[in-house]
Amino acid sequence: MRRLAWQTALIIAAYYVVPLQEDQPGWVQALRVGCVLAGLALVGWSVAREVAKQAAGDEGGLTPAGLALITVAGVVLFALADYNVAYWRQGEFVGLETRTDALYFAVSTLTTVGFGDVHAQGQVARGLVLVQMAFNIIVLATAATLVAGKIKAGQARRRAR
Repeated sequence: MRRLAWQTALIIAAYYVVPLQEDQPGWVQALRVGCVLAGLALVGWSVAREVAKQAAGDEGGLTPAGLALITVAGVVLFALADYNVAYWRQGEFVGLETRTDALYFAVSTLTTVGFGDVHAQGQVARGLVLVQMAFNIIVLATAATLVAGKIKAGQARRRAR
């Protein structure tokens, strides 16, 4: 559990130190978008691989902590995408001005709380949030289900001993 806490803290710390400068050329922005997309693809692939392993009856694979870490990575990657859109395209988001705002928005979107204090206003932001919601429903909800299943299986094995 400590390891998961440290890894989560490192992911969030990395999120806060990714440099953003207004005078960056377009290729740097494109590279950043590409890295976020690659990270999200990796998260999706990892969850899909785990689903395939469990469907095949493979008891190995990712641990619940590993799946939880994948979920954290997905949330942080979307927070970075949200922040980038808010940073480079003024007016796309209302109330999203800091990285903490973006992380808060990504978590509130994931949990479907939606307080309304931060919301997408522009078409680019709304498109991004639609993708984020679909990703949350498909990938992160699947990861949560896998974590719950692995925890239950572990508890059943312990009871059987």
